[in-house]
Amino acid sequence: MKKLKIFLPALLLSAVLMAQQADQGSLPYKMEDLTSPKFSKAVTLAAGVCVIPLGIIEKHGPALPLGTDMYEAREVAFHAAEKEYAVVFPPYFVGQIFEAKHQPGAIAYSPELIWKMLDETCKELSRNGLKKIILLNGHGGNTSFLQYFCQSQLGIQEDYVVVLFSGGKDPLNDKEIQSMKKAKLDGHAGEEETSMMYSINPAFVDQDALKSESGLDQDRLSKLPFAYTGIWWYAKYPNHFASDVNTPNKRLGELLISREAGQLSELIKFMKKDNTIQQLQEEFFKKAQNPTQK
Repeated sequence: MKKLKIFLPALLLSAVLMAQQADQGSLPYKMEDLTSPKFSKAVTLAAGVCVIPLGIIEKHGPALPLGTDMYEAREVAFHAAEKEYAVVFPPYFVGQIFEAKHQPGAIAYSPELIWKMLDETCKELSRNGLKKIILLNGHGGNTSFLQYFCQSQLGIQEDYVVVLFSGGKDPLNDKEIQSMKKAKLDGHAGEEETSMMYSINPAFVDQDALKSESGLDQDRLSKLPFAYTGIWWYAKYPNHFASDVNTPNKRLGELLISREAGQLSELIKFMKKDNTIQQLQEEFFKKAQNPTQK
């Protein structure tokens, strides 16, 4: 009987873990694929964590599709959710892209709309039980906007938290990634992005168009001293393409996606188990109501 008492908790824990793994395998992580009853189960399994992969609709050099950033961000989110279950929001492409308005296919919404869309999306996710929201940015032009959006969460107290994923170094993959790279200039629609899209689906890369435009830096504001201007990107890359080599390498693309997905899965796992951000925000707003009172 004593042995039974000793092993029973371990058996129960093992059964719970197996049940969770079974649920994770049977529940879709794509929000759009969930039925309404299964959505409730998904919220519980995800411990309230939702990933919003943010892309954009814009030109990606001469060879990649307009939705490249959206495809890449979602692919990373899918791989991460397979490692550590979270609900992945449907395709999202409402962001800042004024710098590409001169190119065919760019969808550039107003600043008011892109703010309101993201703000109300977070509020609606919270209303549905997803109160830990991870923004996964796939578009460089969104960076400043999303950082400010996160900072603005200290303006009005909400019942949810928002974090912006920020990848870092990967000792396992970085060495191999660097050994494969050939580009000296590798920015928008360059070697990395082309390789990622090729690894997702080779049909996404128009091989005949790879070398049809220049992606070199034209540096047309080199004499501007001590200033920032919104036209800086156009001054450098009027073709909306920044690269000297954009030949795809499938293995490179796979490693880049795997590296980011692995780090994102770590963030998901942390957010599911840890409530420090919520606790700090509650402490902050309590003190902010009367900052002169000790």
